[in-house]
Amino acid sequence: MARDHSHGPRLDLSLGVSHRGAVLVVGLGRFGAALATTLVELDHEVLAIDSDAGRVQEYAQSLTHVVQADSTNVAALRQVGAADFGTAVVCIGTDIESSVLTAAALVDLEVPDIWAKAITAPHGRILERVGCHHVVFPEAEMGRRAAHMLTGSMLEYLALDEQFAIVETVVPSQLTGRSLGELGLRARYGVTIVSVKKQGGSFTHTTAESVLEPGDLIVIAGDRDDVQRFARAR
Repeated sequence: MARDHSHGPRLDLSLGVSHRGAVLVVGLGRFGAALATTLVELDHEVLAIDSDAGRVQEYAQSLTHVVQADSTNVAALRQVGAADFGTAVVCIGTDIESSVLTAAALVDLEVPDIWAKAITAPHGRILERVGCHHVVFPEAEMGRRAAHMLTGSMLEYLALDEQFAIVETVVPSQLTGRSLGELGLRARYGVTIVSVKKQGGSFTHTTAESVLEPGDLIVIAGDRDDVQRFARAR
């Protein structure tokens, strides 16, 4: 169901989809506000909608455009120009009815690319059935990341899909003092070290000649099982 709008600036929500033009963000809770402000920081024009006057006032100075409106009402959305947007994101969380009705209203307005936040699997299925093109589960994904970080030596964990992950960890002691070319990590562990950060430095790309030292932070990529096994190797 994904639609590729490959011209112009990118909206990257970890699913690799491009868009063109301004972004409509509906709902200024924690997720919606973070999304909208980050898009503005990335030089995207944003129209944010919320039914709460206090939230609208709070973000009036930091976002491109903020309006108070009933997002479940097709006429209200049309009045604020929602139909002119190529990408819309429904960020309404706990009010599932409003989330679904808003998504349905955007579908009725024929917005080409609709994203929506879901808090449960049934909520996500309903959003898909009313016509959302992409459904994300930020709380569930954060929970999975936290579990990986709490139960191992990972500092950051990001699953790109069901099979592939990227992990930040401290270099295992047995890998220090030799170049990556000598270590042959892809053959031994099935992972690739793509970046390294020396103590007091910043992350840089690795090469076959890169030598790891105690205390280095490394970013590894590979199959999810492989990167977890590698991160546990001490």
